Amino acid sequence: MTVTIQVSAKTEEEAIASALEQLGKELDEVSIEVVERAKSGFLGIGSTNAVVKVSYEKPETKSEKVQAFLTGLFEHMNVEAQANIVNEDEAAINIELVGENLGALIGRRGETLDAIQHLANYSVNRGSENRVRINIDAENYRAKRTESLERLAKKVAGKVTKYRRNITLEPMNAYERHVIHTALQEYPGVTTHSTGSEPNRRVVVAYDRSAQ
Repeated sequence: MTVTIQVSAKTEEEAIASALEQLGKELDEVSIEVVERAKSGFLGIGSTNAVVKVSYEKPETKSEKVQAFLTGLFEHMNVEAQANIVNEDEAAINIELVGENLGALIGRRGETLDAIQHLANYSVNRGSENRVRINIDAENYRAKRTESLERLAKKVAGKVTKYRRNITLEPMNAYERHVIHTALQEYPGVTTHSTGSEPNRRVVVAYDRSAQ
């Protein structure tokens, strides 16, 4: 990202010195463009100040990178949405998408939202030694989906213990499977494991006969 300021002073040297002070940079760290040279005029009448543009390249932060990526992506998709950073630290950046009719960005069972999140993570972390996890949500979808999955997990676990038979759930992505496993980790009488290959990997809620 290029940072540029324009400064006016009696001489080019004074204008450049003022710009460097404002930017906190040294001369060899910036590019200088003389917009207008100083003119002394006649007996001081009609004199004009020098005007210079001083610029330097400022490395983009991870949050700036992800916002720029998402803005470009949404323009390409012809979707009006804004990426707001909810909070961030050295390990993660949490983003909430805001706009009208965000269903197209969420997709069936959050598949489009997951794809956007995956692309954002790849774009921001590509070639970087310090990886940051990008978490993207829209219309509080992930929290609602988590609650729905937790209810499903408890309901299925109840059937497993009642009928003493295993139940295999529909295919889920890694995040959804993790929610199911976590929800039933302490549930008495059942165990969970995953089976199959992506994208058809499923969670099996199994009756724990050792708990009899």
